Amino acid sequence: MAQLRPRILARGAQSGAIRSFTLSQRLHSPDAAAVASSFLSRFQSLGPETRTQTIDANQLQLLSLTLNRPTLFPGSPSLSNGASAPQSETPVPPGYHLAYFTPAFMESELGADGTDASYNPDVPFTRRMWAGGEVLWPRGADGKPNLLRVGQQVKETTRVLNAESKVVKKTGEDMIVVGVEKEFSNEHGVSIIDRRNWVFRRALPIPTETKPSSAPSTDSHLSTVNPTSNAISNEGNTRSRTLIQTAVTLFRFSALTFNPHKIHYSLPWARDVEGHRDIVVHGPLNLISILDLWRDTRSSEVADPTLVVPERIAYRATSPLYAGDEYRIVLEEGEVAKVQIIAPGEVIAMKAEIQ
Repeated sequence: MAQLRPRILARGAQSGAIRSFTLSQRLHSPDAAAVASSFLSRFQSLGPETRTQTIDANQLQLLSLTLNRPTLFPGSPSLSNGASAPQSETPVPPGYHLAYFTPAFMESELGADGTDASYNPDVPFTRRMWAGGEVLWPRGADGKPNLLRVGQQVKETTRVLNAESKVVKKTGEDMIVVGVEKEFSNEHGVSIIDRRNWVFRRALPIPTETKPSSAPSTDSHLSTVNPTSNAISNEGNTRSRTLIQTAVTLFRFSALTFNPHKIHYSLPWARDVEGHRDIVVHGPLNLISILDLWRDTRSSEVADPTLVVPERIAYRATSPLYAGDEYRIVLEEGEVAKVQIIAPGEVIAMKAEIQ
């Protein structure tokens, strides 16, 4: 799913067509506030949706390798090069639950941009972007988190929390912000509460034929080696890690999360329709990368690194990251750790607080 604030590139006739289309939408499409109100009423009347799923070891192994991490925890067995999947009862690291309970739709049921329409407001507000949210890991009476583990039967309960119309400050464009809560429970009770904020903008016009893009060309989509390093730099109470996500990583993450949003793998769509300069790094992938840095800074200090789980993370996407970008995750320690993902040009791509 996209992060907030994609850039529309001015490209002559195409740019003019988009401006004309936007004006036409304003004149003839429904009011955003009315669409948001209708959406919220419909989903509140339907009530929560539940699904049950087994925490599969193979999915956990493939996600760890996609993240360029050959082991789940310090000292745990290697998962690479034909190794066995994690054993039963292996804990799921913070954020890795995102590889489970993925959308399940036929291609004919997807939107033009590839996104599933399960929680979409009515047309024309169907252009979805992942804007942020918060994740909580409740503690039991013993003060420990109730971890999801390989082999468990887990129930997901999804609720729509809110839907409201807002205006993009830079452009004056209408949008609808939808809040969704996903609660994950095992036999011991609630394990994770995951609240997500999605932004829905008006759909963009789809070109009738693909034209060569005049945007600067990069070779990120040709890369077959992920140069990401998991090394951590320390300076005072600040920890940082430099990452580069390739198109291969984005493709594998899309496949594992069954996310068919075209901005993450289709260069023509990302550039010529959505106005990005390259394919876009997933917001959920950035969330996991932040959590991995946080737990990596603490795992060596405890006897059981599987219990290095925060109580809460709140995060907000502010600018896109692209395949091939070299960027930094910077974590400032404190009672509440503050994290920033810093893109090229010192642009802040995501902010988070962890406690």
